[in-house]
Amino acid sequence: MDVPGSHTRDQLRKAYSDAWGKQLSGAPLTPLEAMIADVIAAHPEYHAVVRSADAALGFEPNPADARENPFLHMGLHLAVREQVSIDRPPGVRGLHRQLHERFGDVHSAEHALMEALAETLWDSQRGGRAPDESLYLKYARLRLRPTI
Repeated sequence: MDVPGSHTRDQLRKAYSDAWGKQLSGAPLTPLEAMIADVIAAHPEYHAVVRSADAALGFEPNPADARENPFLHMGLHLAVREQVSIDRPPGVRGLHRQLHERFGDVHSAEHALMEALAETLWDSQRGGRAPDESLYLKYARLRLRPTI
């Protein structure tokens, strides 16, 4: 059985390109490929990067450019979708529903959770410890508050 964490960067990028190619051609998709293609479809700004395996494999984010890495961004979408589907950490599904109500759409709710997840991962990396699920949920709850 393949474990997603066991894939190389190139294998993951090729999986994105392959899923998108199948989506565009109308070929049958596995459930994971369908989820990947759905995330890509929601990000037309990334279509050129995944249009072919060569484009995906050759993409290098520019550290001087304020834009993010599209593969990291899409990967965070997939991580959040998986978390919500299994409600792990417990309560994330309910928070997603509340964020959806607050922001008015699923995509924005995912982005709020992605920001909380990225902040949690940054904190854990900086502190040299495992990610803290309770901190993640705390950061997500902060996104429910109205901005001033």
